[in-house]
Amino acid sequence: MADKEPKYVAPTVYPEMQKYWDATSEAKLLVKHCLDCGEHHHYPRDSCPFCFSPNTEWGNASGHATIYSYSVMRRAAIPYVIAYVTLAEGPTMMSNIVGCDHDKLRIGQPVKLTFRPSEGGPALPMFTPA
Repeated sequence: MADKEPKYVAPTVYPEMQKYWDATSEAKLLVKHCLDCGEHHHYPRDSCPFCFSPNTEWGNASGHATIYSYSVMRRAAIPYVIAYVTLAEGPTMMSNIVGCDHDKLRIGQPVKLTFRPSEGGPALPMFTPA
């Protein structure tokens, strides 16, 4: 495990995503839920990517997920892990796995939500082994 973590670049916050990024400052991860087909989706967008309905609402994610796939970036100045994690609510999202020994990570491993500050922007949702 690295002694230091990399610095995280602040995301661009578009108006339709303001609520999502505001929630991260309260240590909450929001996902969109379609009121017509019932599917949850991430990256949140105005219309459902499954049925194209604009009838969606924000909901809190539980913060529980499993590692779907990951890669350890060892050639970086500070090694880091980028991963796809499948949320308990169903969607798979890209994120980082932090606060762990990179060599002990495994596909299917449970992880839990945590947040890391970005440089001058909102907190970023990331995951750590559960």
